Amino acid sequence: MKSVIALLLAAGSASAFAPQQNSRSSVQLAAESKEGLESLAKELNPLVGFWDPMGLSEGNFYDMGEEATVGFLRQSEIKHGRVAMAAFVGYCVQ
Repeated sequence: MKSVIALLLAAGSASAFAPQQNSRSSVQLAAESKEGLESLAKELNPLVGFWDPMGLSEGNFYDMGEEATVGFLRQSEIKHGRVAMAAFVGYCVQ
């Protein structure tokens, strides 16, 4: 019984190191423009849809084009989310 459990645990932990298949690459490429963001928002949340009250997706930051603006906004959202999570952990540790 112990050997069966050990075998199952070993097989389950080995899958953590296996390479993953990137099946979401088409979703990432579709959301590089405002039209892609709108269609992705309708697909993921049909009740709210696309919501951009400040019109940031229409901007052209640093004269790099719409795709670069969407990429910049996506990366800055990830960065600020990570900073907020770290701040919360610091608050809990304090």
